[in-house]
Amino acid sequence: MSATVAPSPELVFNSLLAFQRTAALKAAVELELFTAIDEGAVTVGDIAKRCASSERGTRILCDYLTIAGLLSKNGAQYALTPDSAVFLSKRSPAYLGTICDFLVSPDIVRNFDDLAGTVRRGTVAPQANTVAGHEQQHWVTFARAMTPMMMPAAMGIADIVQIDAAGPTKVLDVAAGHGVFGIVLAQRNPRVDVVAVDWPGVLAVASENAAKMGVADRHRTLAGDAFSVEYGSGYDLVLLTNFLHHYDAATCTTLLRKSANALKPGGRAVILEFVPNEDRVTPPMAAGFSLTMLAGTPAGDAYTLAQLRKMTTDAGFTGAGFAAASERESTTVASIASVGCGGFGACCRRHQPTKMTPASAP
Repeated sequence: MSATVAPSPELVFNSLLAFQRTAALKAAVELELFTAIDEGAVTVGDIAKRCASSERGTRILCDYLTIAGLLSKNGAQYALTPDSAVFLSKRSPAYLGTICDFLVSPDIVRNFDDLAGTVRRGTVAPQANTVAGHEQQHWVTFARAMTPMMMPAAMGIADIVQIDAAGPTKVLDVAAGHGVFGIVLAQRNPRVDVVAVDWPGVLAVASENAAKMGVADRHRTLAGDAFSVEYGSGYDLVLLTNFLHHYDAATCTTLLRKSANALKPGGRAVILEFVPNEDRVTPPMAAGFSLTMLAGTPAGDAYTLAQLRKMTTDAGFTGAGFAAASERESTTVASIASVGCGGFGACCRRHQPTKMTPASAP
């Protein structure tokens, strides 16, 4: 006989106070608290000295982070957890602290100030539109801040398209942002040439990354609106990474059709997206991404696999497969397709549809 669990207001309180957890993590990243502990400062006094902070503030913040599961505590000493050691210490090559600059920036957070009003309208107020059709500073911030988070997916895409053995490959990177998806392909194959499309300020960041990663001589930029700039033609591969979710299905289909026209016969397209299950409530990260799109775009959404299939079919693609782009981003699906072939997850050739392969989840 199962015990009856009494109703509790704990979830309500935790939800209403979730902003405190965000603020605590942001403060710890700003103070380099996780890095300080990784360097050997494990007591309140030592951490406070390393972080140029008060002992009272440091103690309370460290205890809160312990409660939140980002630190552990043994007596008077603090230690990193496996997650914080990998992602929050600057000593780690997988450091993700820079993503705070975008994810909790004023431009993004203020979109949720009147969420009730957005729900009533079903769309954002004009001033909250993050995809307004002209260059916006928050996308430059995104390009600078989010590169570390995108690297595992970029590596996953390179594996899926088997870029190492692809030979000469002309790549169109639409809404390239930081540029790492195309740049990684160029790193993995010295016969890859990339054309990156985005706004000028964003492309400046992509060019910086291409230079740092040693492929500047094979990375060219094409500035402008992805919907109106002329792509040219003859591409072997088109990248559409984390872009479709900003728009409604009809707009996505238009962009997919334009991308297909830029591909040579037998070319392929890659789509990277957060893809919820058909119930639209699982998995949590992918399904919850719809709220981000409600708060910041006029008509964007997190699209299911069936919706993505319809878009690609309506755009003239005739077959596709799909697969997880990276183990860490289990809610992200990458797809490869070719002219007359659409995607959100694996690969096919023009007029040679391949068997669908279910996306893997760790």
